[in-house]
Parts: sequence; C-alpha cells; structure tokens
Amino acid sequence: MKIGIPREVKVKENRVSCTPGGARMLIQSGHEVLVQSGAGIGSGYPDEDYRSAGARIVPEAADAWAADMVIKVKEPMKQEYGFLRQDLILFTYLHLAADDALTGKLVESGTTSIAYETVQSGRRLPLLEPMSEIAGRMSAIVGAYFLSRAQGGKGILLGGVPGVLPGKVMVLGGGTAGINAGRVAAGMGAEVTILEVDLEKMRFLDISLHGTAHTLYSNEQNLLEMLPSVDLLIGAVLLPGARAPKLVKREFLSVMKKGSVFVDIAIDQGGCSETSRPTTHDNPIYEEEEIVHYCVTNMPGAYARTATQALTNATLPYAQRIADRGLIAALKESSDLALGLSTHRGALFSQAVSHATGLPYTPLDLSSF
Repeated sequence: MKIGIPREVKVKENRVSCTPGGARMLIQSGHEVLVQSGAGIGSGYPDEDYRSAGARIVPEAADAWAADMVIKVKEPMKQEYGFLRQDLILFTYLHLAADDALTGKLVESGTTSIAYETVQSGRRLPLLEPMSEIAGRMSAIVGAYFLSRAQGGKGILLGGVPGVLPGKVMVLGGGTAGINAGRVAAGMGAEVTILEVDLEKMRFLDISLHGTAHTLYSNEQNLLEMLPSVDLLIGAVLLPGARAPKLVKREFLSVMKKGSVFVDIAIDQGGCSETSRPTTHDNPIYEEEEIVHYCVTNMPGAYARTATQALTNATLPYAQRIADRGLIAALKESSDLALGLSTHRGALFSQAVSHATGLPYTPLDLSSF
C-alpha cells in the first residue's frame, strides 16, 4: 500500500503524523511511504531522516495525498478539501461534531475517514489519550503563564510563596486530560479541585493523586459555589465523538474575579463554555466577561517533538493493520478500529456526529462491505 504523510497546514501545527522510525516499520512490511518535503521539520525530523528510513520524499502536498492511505495529525483544512476522493483512506484526528463543513465534504467526496479520537478499546480512547495527556499537562502551564499581570491575568502565582496562599485551580472533568491537568497544577503548588460525575473515577483520582487534589461532584450548584474563588478554570470535558456539553454558561463568568483564566481543552469538540471560540498559537487568547480565555485547538502542536513521538506510538499499530490487511479486513478484525470509522462511500457512521451536524446516520454493518 502507498501511504502518504503530508505536511500539516494548520496554524503553528508542528507535529507530523509519523516519525522516521514509524515510516521504517511500514516500509519493512512492504509498503511505500511518501513524505512531503519538510513534513517533519517542526518536530525535528529533517527529510534526510525519512530518506534514510527508506521513505520517498515528494515535493508537493498533492503527491503525498495521492497515496492509498493518508496519515495526518489534524483534520483537513479548506485548502486540502480538493484532495479528498472516494478511493482515499484518511486516518487522522477529525473532531467532526464541531465541523459541519468538513463532515459534508467527507460525505460528498466518498472518502473513507477514520477518526483517531473515536477509536475505542473498552472505555479507553487509545489514540486520543497521548494528546490528552499533553494538553492536560500543558493547560496548567499556559494557565499559570496567562495569570501573570503582564499577560492580562490577575497577577496570581499558582504556587504562592511562604506567607502567601497558593492560587486555586478547578478542573472540569476527571478523564485523561483532567487528571494530567490536576497533577501538574498540584505539582506547581496550587490548590486543585477536580469536578467529576463518575464516582468510581473520583475514587481513582483520590487514590492516584495521593491527596494533592480534591474531588467534587460535578453539578451546576457546586460549580457556581466554587467559581468566585477560582483563579484558573480548566475545561477537560469529553463525550467521545460528540460536541462538548456547555457546562459553563456566560452568566457564570460574572461571578469570577476579573483577570481569572479559563483554558478550554474541549475546544476541538466545540468547547465546554458558551463563551469559547477557537484560537491559534499565533493569537491564543481573548477576553470575554473580563476572563482571559485560552482556546487553542491544537495545543499539543506547541510541544511537537514529544507529541509526534507519543502519537506515532499510539497510531502506528492501527495504521500498520490497515496497510497489511486492507481496510475491510482490518475493520472486521478490530472492533476498536471499526468504532473509529466516520465516513465511507458517502455514508456517515457516527451517530454523535449525525446528531451534531444534521446529516443522515447509517448504522455500521460490516457484513455489507
């Protein structure tokens, strides 16, 4: 199979979908890997590294997209829509519930798309987890940075100093992103509370964080009671494949102190606040209701080397299975992978995306493929 690795075109997206080591493994299995020139530069992988691994360096995006399967990091941008076609397998993060236009293009083009974020093993999302870990840890770091008065924040140092109380951090959601956000914020010395609805997950958080963070049942009353004292609010809510619930209403922000910071990790899925809107690494923040909002849709792209390695570790076995066995056999052999199938030959197989976009939903029946 020909496998294409194009250069990412999203603003400040420095990740690449596969390391040279990953490309070497695919090539050793008998596949041809086409890497667009410069695709790995942002992650510290020059073309020569891929060439040494046996990949073919191609000059243009169209050359990489001409492959049988394209492996990406982020969803196709508008300038890439023209590359979508019926005989293409696209394997990448898609976040379609928050992107009506892309969903429509994938259906219209007949492209077979498999979303990293909905590949599911039991209750785990194995291809989303590594990026959630990075975004979670990063949320505490960027939140602490934008709390500085020089960046428009209220001037609170999260860890405090002797004789001065630490800052307060509240995390909405105790999944992979939430626990990593809480762990780093607690490591900075902040007072951390994680809101969650799953009692078993709260017990796990209590044990794994060793008392460095508190848990609180997530409901509107508890949220409103906590917000006036919160310096950094982190949204880490996830409904697999669906739009994030709007847990933070606009009027809730009025009870927070001016200059507090809100980091919305859930922005890829539409954001968990009524005031959230996508931002970029070039212009990462804005103010709403005098609260600093950070809503960058590709947070892990800031730590591209780490993120690329973590992403390849997770996605490569699935990409290898598709390449080795072929699409249909791979889907039939792996229920995990089948759950990631978003579109195929004009049909939409995600009920959550159908609900969000209004496009018709087709129940997945692999026996008819």
